[in-house]
Amino acid sequence: SRRQVRMNDDLKAERSRATFDTELVTALLDGGKEKTARRRQLEALIAKDPTGIFSNEDNAYLHRKDRHVRALAKHVRLVELCRAHGIGSEPGADGDITLSPDFPTLLAAVADDIPTALHWVMFTPNIRSLCDDEQQAKWLPLCRDWKMIGCYAQTELGHGSNIRALETTAMFLPESQGGDAGGSWIINSPTLTASKFWPGTLGRTANHAMVIARLIDGSSKDRGIHNFLVPLRSMDDHTLLPGVVTGDIGPKIGLNNYDNGFARFDNVKIPRRNMAMRFAKVDEHGKYTKISMSDATSKVAYITMMLVRAFIVNEAGKHLAQACTVSIRYSAVRRQGFDETGKKEVQILDYRQQQHRLLPHLAESYCFFFTGRKLLQHLFSIENRLVSGSGDVLKTEVADLHASSSALKSFTTTVAADGIEDCRKACGGHGFLQCSGLPELATTYLQNPTVEGDNHMLPQQVVKVLLKLVNAVQSGDADAVAEYKRCDSIYLIPSLKSILGEDDVEQCTASSEESMMDLHLLLAAYRHRAARLLVGVAAQIQEAVSEGTTMQKAWNDALIQMSRVSRAHALYLLLENFVISLSDEIKTGELLGQSEIEVLKDLARLFGLYWLERDIGDFLEDGYLSSEQAGWVRSGVLRTLDKVRPNAVALVDARDFSDFRLKSALGRYDGNVYPEIMKSAQKDQLNQTEPGPGYEEHLKKLIVGGLGVYTGTQSRL
Repeated sequence: SRRQVRMNDDLKAERSRATFDTELVTALLDGGKEKTARRRQLEALIAKDPTGIFSNEDNAYLHRKDRHVRALAKHVRLVELCRAHGIGSEPGADGDITLSPDFPTLLAAVADDIPTALHWVMFTPNIRSLCDDEQQAKWLPLCRDWKMIGCYAQTELGHGSNIRALETTAMFLPESQGGDAGGSWIINSPTLTASKFWPGTLGRTANHAMVIARLIDGSSKDRGIHNFLVPLRSMDDHTLLPGVVTGDIGPKIGLNNYDNGFARFDNVKIPRRNMAMRFAKVDEHGKYTKISMSDATSKVAYITMMLVRAFIVNEAGKHLAQACTVSIRYSAVRRQGFDETGKKEVQILDYRQQQHRLLPHLAESYCFFFTGRKLLQHLFSIENRLVSGSGDVLKTEVADLHASSSALKSFTTTVAADGIEDCRKACGGHGFLQCSGLPELATTYLQNPTVEGDNHMLPQQVVKVLLKLVNAVQSGDADAVAEYKRCDSIYLIPSLKSILGEDDVEQCTASSEESMMDLHLLLAAYRHRAARLLVGVAAQIQEAVSEGTTMQKAWNDALIQMSRVSRAHALYLLLENFVISLSDEIKTGELLGQSEIEVLKDLARLFGLYWLERDIGDFLEDGYLSSEQAGWVRSGVLRTLDKVRPNAVALVDARDFSDFRLKSALGRYDGNVYPEIMKSAQKDQLNQTEPGPGYEEHLKKLIVGGLGVYTGTQSRL
């Protein structure tokens, strides 16, 4: 339907230049033509909802409180629509709409942040993974029916990722000393810094919280961090329960629909069985017992945590793609400066500088898609093998996946956050307008480099795992090396053997600018760089410790180099997954033709060459690249920009973001940006009266009243 609208001539011309079928690439991104059709059907259900509740047109003009309330209305209407259309009735969902395969699509279609999100993102997954069968049978139906709405309360005012230092306590109180029948827990915030602070949904929306607290058992022994389901508000009238204080933490840089909250607990009593008891339990006398779990169960719990990071990697490409869609379409519509005739203005997308700003981000957005898909498939595959018992899963394999997901989360979210802001800047002054859609996209996304592991802390976890591979290769332990056969980091072994064995020194084999653009040659360069930096960290730590430095100081001194290793590991995996995915598409031939493959290969080359150029010093410092080859990298980037340029608009079109989802005057599919900018300006409250607000009360005193007339008064200060 959108293609029937009067189209901007420049965008029409751009689309006619495309060398591939956008619908085929859209189907690839969706996972098949049927899934594309289903997604569009679900998006239409939201965009065309007759209530108008889902409209985002006035978002920029609403006060934060009004946006929060409107977002709650969107959630309630979404639940109503899901129930009306049978969403959640699919096998395995058991009536829970959040478990429906359609739910993520519907959420994305709403194109606004829903304050209840932590209920399904963290609260119910915790009940499923950490509570025993009896607890799940009691609480999950309440969650399914939206009677119990929860959040995950871990972070405190004084502590975040260092969970061992959390201060909130859960002290066992036996029935004989005032506890309820069977015993109770007393949840308490002993200090100001023990206040829970930041959990989403906590402030005003949730009526329960999964509170992370220090368990003090019946013998007064501190058993460390455990999970407790704590009622916050009455399920009858939403009033706070005795001893509980919660509130919103105030305006943030983004995500202001969310009521990120604080909570203080003043000796709040909860039943003993409100402790999550799948892996540990406390009896009515306060006796603490660890429940031994199988190796498979512990690995499944670990994988559940990694899945969150994998979803973040997957989403990084989508958010960056939205910014690319806005900035690339606008750059095709916007004209600035004259051509050599002096008569025709130039599309800003034809300026080399603009191409270099935007097209690598376009390549990254596609690259992140292939890696996000692969990472999720790998995790689900391992989880399936563990649950079904159909195959052995080594601890090495799980740890390796932890390293991959940590490195990729750190890198992709940093690049996406920076890339969205680059796209905004590339739209010039109009990118500063809220109606461009880019400021809110940028500030909303900015949480991602921090949540689920700060991006500057995660590299330590990556290196800790990869150093074991270095030790295995260095010691010549064939059995230990063999454990990596199904691991992402297996790619490092040839280069590690070369570097550690001091055999033939690895060097780039490119003999011309053309050969420098070969994808496998680029992969070899990324492999060498990652292995060399990893060996460098290992040597730095070993040398420092051998000279008497403590391990803690040696580790701390190597942190900056570790971040380089993590980045190098992520970049290799990203390019490898891109190349392998295209190779698989060629073999199956299910969705893409040769034209589509060639366009995606151009993006893979651009990604590989661009980041090689960005990090060129890493490849020059040990002589892996010659200065001549470095020159070929730079010229190769420019050549690849030329190849991608004719397909730039079609490639963002293939992402198939509707105007409803983009919420952007600049990124409209029809390219009619200027009428939309003016329409948006006229909506502002400042423009609703004549004269404008503040004239009578203030400005009139100067213009008419003469308050500012100079009378020659001498200074009296």
